Amino acid sequence: MSELSSGPGRVLVAVYAIFTLAAGARSGYQLATEFGQAPVAYLLSAVAAAIYLLATAALWTSRRGVALAAVGVELAGVLGIGLYSVLEPGAFPEPTVWSQFGAGYGYVPLILPVLGLLWLRRRSGEPVSSEK
Repeated sequence: MSELSSGPGRVLVAVYAIFTLAAGARSGYQLATEFGQAPVAYLLSAVAAAIYLLATAALWTSRRGVALAAVGVELAGVLGIGLYSVLEPGAFPEPTVWSQFGAGYGYVPLILPVLGLLWLRRRSGEPVSSEK
């Protein structure tokens, strides 16, 4: 276990892992069975799942730079797609994980990267473990 995934970081990693599974399973099913209905929305959800997976792995293994990049892209995605979906409600015939700032997931997609960035900032002063 790494310093980023210890203590409260364990909960953060667990939530990222759950969102990886939730977004990945949902988008995988939708891409396989309903692709023609809303390909952009389903592909965006698959991208979100991939970013959650990258963030999970980076936080678990204390890859700060990768975690920062993944969580930053995640925040940009949820803010960008969230704002776009609010301003242009018809833009996505089906919601993405990030639509309306993650409303379909209880706004956790909006809160999660903020918590991730705060956790990375809080832990940034600690020495990186030599264990891999």
